[in-house]
Amino acid sequence: MTALVVGIDVGTSGVRAVAMDASFAIHGQAGVALADFGTDWRDPATWWRAVEAALTALFARVDAGQVRALAVDGTSGTMLPVDGAGEPLSGALMYSDKVEDAAILSAIAAEAPPESAAHGVTSGLAKLLLFQSRLRPARVLHQADWIAGRLARRFAVSDENNALKTGYDPVRRRWPDWIGRTGADMALLPQVLPPGTAIAAISAESAKRFGLAGDAVVVAGTTDGCASFLATGAARVGDAVTALGSSLTLKVLCETPLFAPQFGIYSHRIGDAWLAGGASNTGGKVLAHFFPVERIVELSGSMKPDRPTGLDYYPLIGPGERFPIADAGLPPRLEPRPADDALFLQAMLEGIAAIEARGYRQLADLGGPELRSVRSVGGGARNPAWTAIRVKKLGVPFLDALCEEAAAGTARLALQGARQAGLL
Repeated sequence: MTALVVGIDVGTSGVRAVAMDASFAIHGQAGVALADFGTDWRDPATWWRAVEAALTALFARVDAGQVRALAVDGTSGTMLPVDGAGEPLSGALMYSDKVEDAAILSAIAAEAPPESAAHGVTSGLAKLLLFQSRLRPARVLHQADWIAGRLARRFAVSDENNALKTGYDPVRRRWPDWIGRTGADMALLPQVLPPGTAIAAISAESAKRFGLAGDAVVVAGTTDGCASFLATGAARVGDAVTALGSSLTLKVLCETPLFAPQFGIYSHRIGDAWLAGGASNTGGKVLAHFFPVERIVELSGSMKPDRPTGLDYYPLIGPGERFPIADAGLPPRLEPRPADDALFLQAMLEGIAAIEARGYRQLADLGGPELRSVRSVGGGARNPAWTAIRVKKLGVPFLDALCEEAAAGTARLALQGARQAGLL
């Protein structure tokens, strides 16, 4: 009988669950759309119904009785106020929801160190202060905390990655005193554990609901972004993952943390290493502005990646860049435009690849490691012509991502917790 663990990814539009064994082999996976369970994605009941459905579908394919541990990742910065029994007191404030209360934002700006991720209108701390001013919560939890709490019936624990935007200090591994000086009631903050740490045994209710063994444990999870990185198999200092989606996102494992708020760079603690990265405003949304996906595929087949266009593009839809250049007024550079669409597309892909290379150099200049390898995820990773351009620009080995499912990265944390608990 093969022992398994389960990773649960509560993403921006759906929930996925992956069952994995101790060799990282995936035995089953299932996913559902949040929209199938409610129209209000701020309603935690919608999250839970989707989690129940994803787990039910997964356990129709694998034996729930073999599961030794479960871990959850959620969207970073999504916050929920609860009472002492873990019952929600209102809908959540989602990762992209903004707090526009000037007094709250000023209080954080006056007390938070410049390198803290608690700055900004979407920070977890700003949302906690808003909930505190309107309700009487016993706790304010992150999305992943609450889902894990439903599984263990323990609603007072978070992980170091989700807690970062709420002001947690990952270097000193504690909630810093300055949080209290913002007016926040620090009793509302959950206990924080390293990702991959066993929290508690599965509740009797959850064990019965899903057919799980009573000694299975719930493990501290992570954010959806960190989970996606872990899923690829990147595990050594200098290993990097480039996400080629609507935007260009770079992440690299470092020996020491990097904090550069001017570039939007913060560091998540991952085991004995640190995960740092930045996001550019370039990416697939710029390509989609000019060409539909079908046309991009067609044009890519006639490009000549070994023959550079010589056009020095900086592809943006409009002015403004955050990383690797921090300049709110940086203009796009997309001229001259050749008459040949394939040449124009190739020049844009070359420009994005140059931004990627510059981004990794910027991370190294800020104290990060020299780039050792790159794994790629997202739609652009499946474009061979673009890959050829990027390989030439970056000059390091391009390795296959083991998996692109964030839930698989969270399952790796569940494995760690199962081992810690002596269940594997």
